[in-house]
Amino acid sequence: MIEVKDLTKIYHLGSVDVPALRGVSFHIEAGEVVAIMGASGSGKSTLMNILGCLDLPTSGQYFLDGKDVSKLSEDELARIRNQKIGFVFQMFNLLPRMSVWKNVELPLYYAPQNGNTSTQEIHHRSKLVLESVGLEDRMDHRPLELSGGQQQRVAIARALINQPSVMLADEPTGNLDSHTGEEIMQLLLKLNQERGLTLVIVTHDQTIADHSQRVIRLRDGMIENE
Repeated sequence: MIEVKDLTKIYHLGSVDVPALRGVSFHIEAGEVVAIMGASGSGKSTLMNILGCLDLPTSGQYFLDGKDVSKLSEDELARIRNQKIGFVFQMFNLLPRMSVWKNVELPLYYAPQNGNTSTQEIHHRSKLVLESVGLEDRMDHRPLELSGGQQQRVAIARALINQPSVMLADEPTGNLDSHTGEEIMQLLLKLNQERGLTLVIVTHDQTIADHSQRVIRLRDGMIENE
């Protein structure tokens, strides 16, 4: 499913080269739940951006479903992001003036494969994913009318709408209290089990990482241990 080989990432800041990743290699099986941990500056956000096809490595290879995506064009990366990867962020990133329904549907309008999909079918798909996260009674609300946990559920539904094979969650409980954070983790694990989603979580919280099957720890851009 996911394989990275000797990934490096170097940022050029004027005349200074700043290495963020220094030869990272690992493999994640389809359907696995993996946590990526590390202190600030360890390279975990850089690694997440590469795994999410938001950035390219300086060197090394990244295979997703057997395809080397480490040297694709911007258009090809965008296509893979839309078709294979769902994103969940700490800040929810919902559009405040749009209803829950419209926030969830939004990715469908940017997916070429949905060009001939009817409005009725789009509504049906968004209804199904909102039901799967327990928000069927909040579809017409706006994000600011929801609790933090409900907003994160909307973000998860939006990430699911294009039926991705990989879910990347960047500090998904970081803005939530411990009880709500646990509820969100249980929801993600439920989706992993029911849909076979590969779940990769970036977190600094050991209690969240404890829910994973495996932890990849980064330190100074290298894997410390697993």
